[in-house]
Amino acid sequence: MKYFECAVCHQQIFFGASFCEYCKAPIGFVASEKDMGTFRKDSENEWVSLNESYRNQKFKPCFNYSHYQVCNWMIPVDDENIYCESCQLTHTIPNLDEPENIQYWRYLEQAKRRFLYLAQRMNIMPRPKRSEDDRYGLRYEFLMPMEGQPVLTGHANGLITLNAIEADVVYRETTRVTMGENYRTLLGHFRHESGHYYFDVMQNRHPELVDEFRYYFGDERQDYGMALKRHYEQGPPSDWQDSYISTYATTHPWEDWAETWAHYLHMMDTLETAYFAGIRVQGNGRTLANLYFTECPIGGKDIEHILENWIALTFNLNALNRSIGLDDAYPFKLTEPVKDKLRFIHRHVLDKAFKSSQASHPA
Repeated sequence: MKYFECAVCHQQIFFGASFCEYCKAPIGFVASEKDMGTFRKDSENEWVSLNESYRNQKFKPCFNYSHYQVCNWMIPVDDENIYCESCQLTHTIPNLDEPENIQYWRYLEQAKRRFLYLAQRMNIMPRPKRSEDDRYGLRYEFLMPMEGQPVLTGHANGLITLNAIEADVVYRETTRVTMGENYRTLLGHFRHESGHYYFDVMQNRHPELVDEFRYYFGDERQDYGMALKRHYEQGPPSDWQDSYISTYATTHPWEDWAETWAHYLHMMDTLETAYFAGIRVQGNGRTLANLYFTECPIGGKDIEHILENWIALTFNLNALNRSIGLDDAYPFKLTEPVKDKLRFIHRHVLDKAFKSSQASHPA
């Protein structure tokens, strides 16, 4: 993620914040500018930008910003929408009569906005689903499980359902340990499930890429239910690390794709943060690789250098974590088959195979 600066005091401001921690100026994300803006409040629904490149333009806070503080995105003041581009994607939220649910909703929206920021930076920002038959839109439902009514996180036909209890860190960590996973986060859920959505976009818009997909990931036409049953009964193959990013990726080509897609997004977001932070590692030429940037990773042409930087960065992140007694920040291994899958994704992100809002492909 880029580094943002307050237009008043010029201190760093963070993507999830609603005011500058230093000068207390109100701030919000302006999607059209891909920027965190600093504002002067003329009224509750008229905020004037203080940022140089769009100074004096007027905005209003998203309804969920001003009424629930679960959002921090802005909308042009004359826009007829009351919800921002992120909140328009949310179709169902937990019952807010339950006090803890608003906090769960807040955490879910924070993770969703982080995912959407990267999607926007990659020029694959999804648009709201217009109807049940809309093949290219996206919709979210955040559902709380009830007695006798479990909620399964998943994707189907442009609808992503998330079990809202995953926003409870104790529940999520308990599930992670019970499932034998070494990584489980809300952001990871959003990125994984988006992989299923973007696979459908690619398959619908660019069916000519499906054969190439099958070369790297396998034939997705195999029975998914049987594959899932086999995975939970038998577990992954003993040599799974040779070709897959995770044990769950071994379940079915769809899950291999979604897991690898999520890791591609992890890689791009983290490397972009390192790029804007100016992080550099001078290796020793033997066991410690160099880390340096010649271009921004997002939209970068040299995937081999991107992969080299990712391996160097995660090695050092893991070493730093171990130095203070924490688990590895990135407990995964990139083998050549996994790198080939990441190369496939990068190749077709650049050619916009996952862009969902082309006018030539109406709902």
